[in-house]
Amino acid sequence: MRNHTELNEFILLGIPQTEGLETVLLVIFLFIYPLTLLGNLLILLAIVSSSTLHTPMYFFLGLLSILDMLFPSVTCPKMLFYLSGQSRAISYKGCAVQLFFYHFLGSTEGCLYSVMAYDRFVAICHPLRYMLIMRPGVCVGLVVAAWLLSYLHASILIAFVFHLPYCGPNQVDHFFCDIPAVLPLACADSSLARRVSSTNVGFLVLMFWLCVCVSYTRIGIAILRIRSAEGRQKAFSTCSAHLTAILCAFGPVIIVYLQPTPNPLLGVTVQILNNTVSPMLNSLIYSLRNKEVKRSLKMVFYNVVFTALK
Repeated sequence: MRNHTELNEFILLGIPQTEGLETVLLVIFLFIYPLTLLGNLLILLAIVSSSTLHTPMYFFLGLLSILDMLFPSVTCPKMLFYLSGQSRAISYKGCAVQLFFYHFLGSTEGCLYSVMAYDRFVAICHPLRYMLIMRPGVCVGLVVAAWLLSYLHASILIAFVFHLPYCGPNQVDHFFCDIPAVLPLACADSSLARRVSSTNVGFLVLMFWLCVCVSYTRIGIAILRIRSAEGRQKAFSTCSAHLTAILCAFGPVIIVYLQPTPNPLLGVTVQILNNTVSPMLNSLIYSLRNKEVKRSLKMVFYNVVFTALK
């Protein structure tokens, strides 16, 4: 990379149209980011500590909690650093690493949502064969495939974006290094990189969305065939939290990367929600709407209190 550029660093200009609001934003994100980490850590502890939650569904939910801790950690620490009055500079390699892990972890989460939708499809449409179909080897294989696909996706984006020469200016008009903000700084024609990134992201989003739609269409048909209202309610409740989380995850990606005429302010607003608020909401959604997780969280809390008082 360094052979193709004369820049050693970029300057992150931060969230557009927020000059003078750094202290307010710092307080907001100092509240949201630790809360996100704590909420997802508690869900992970609840799943690990309770043997009744050692099932495929909660295996995937535990991985989602890990991703929801890692994903905001790609952008939030640096943002908090410069909102507190520190340097806004990020090294050239640091910018590339940030962009890589943003897309790597983001696409891994998208893959995981598709896998979780398939898991719910098997659980509702083939309940007697659920543990046979979703056996441990299959679950691990699906997760490994998600990681490999995401690694390939992020590597392709990095190769095209940072193959271009960057000679200056070096001011990134965004709060982190992302493709729409970095490419305008290239000293050469970036049209190919734009097309590849749009096609790559669009293909992955479409593929994930189709997987989710097919799974939930089959689930919806199966639920409508259930005769008892109680049975329909129970089946729907197992999917409602996942559907809510999917809408929070895929909506921002579609708005930011696939809008025909980019709106910088809209894009930044949506990405802030996607980077920081959605991971926090996921922990609330799955903990408040899931009786098993709430029960396990209570047990974790009681054990911590008992150990502290002992």
